[in-house]
Amino acid sequence: MTYCVAIDLDDGLVFASDSRTNAGVDQVSTYSKMHTFEVEGQRLFVVLTAGNLATTQAVVNRLKRDMEDNAEESLATVERMSDAAEYLGRLNREETEKHSEALSRSGMQADATLIIGGQIAEDPPGVYLIYPQGNYITTSQQTRFLQIGESKYGKPILDRIISHDTGLGDAARCALVSIDSTIRSNLTVGPPIEVLVYERGTLDFDHYLCLEADDEYLRSLTQAWDANIKRAFTDLPRFDWEGTHGRKQRGTRVSRGSAKTGGGKTSTTKASTSKPKKPRR
Repeated sequence: MTYCVAIDLDDGLVFASDSRTNAGVDQVSTYSKMHTFEVEGQRLFVVLTAGNLATTQAVVNRLKRDMEDNAEESLATVERMSDAAEYLGRLNREETEKHSEALSRSGMQADATLIIGGQIAEDPPGVYLIYPQGNYITTSQQTRFLQIGESKYGKPILDRIISHDTGLGDAARCALVSIDSTIRSNLTVGPPIEVLVYERGTLDFDHYLCLEADDEYLRSLTQAWDANIKRAFTDLPRFDWEGTHGRKQRGTRVSRGSAKTGGGKTSTTKASTSKPKKPRR
């Protein structure tokens, strides 16, 4: 499986991805899912990949070959980021369709989902999510991030933290926590974790990290997050019935079976047959 996220901010872009690919419990491999392309000083792109590994490798190879061969259409010639998304969508659709029929007969899928982000000259940076059919979406003022792969576990922290004016450092840390949350809940996502931070207007890959499972920074970040989230949980408001010590208040127990009369005799009371009342909602 895969988990990748791209974040579009006022100050630039943040990309993060895991590196685990599996075709079963006994076929786990490590492949980078982050690919970079640039024309130095003029334009740069980051492509994140998820889905069928053969399809994603074929698409990435075509991107490289078109640039090397000075093809009429390539990442070196597109004029806008939306043109880059359109071009990448076409390549993805073509590669998916090549083997989809044969794979479907074997119960497999050739689908791949991609994210492309970057900047061309003085145009604004942008991030796009490319579907297997070739169509695409981009970020909005309200939704500043895009995810592919196993996205559900890492989404809550992004929803709570990321906004258009989030700093690049905070966004990179948030992306790491998002991936760490996914790793804890899904064994098919795993390190190394790659993080790339692009500062708006530099046209250079400014900050890149590749964090192994035993990386000191990754370990300290994970430990700090665990400790602080547990502390925040224990500080949550108590229920009324928990009392000052967090325990249920006990009342006086009343015997229902029998009661003594003034004459020393024991009178038996009939057990109640009424059902206990449900608590009001």
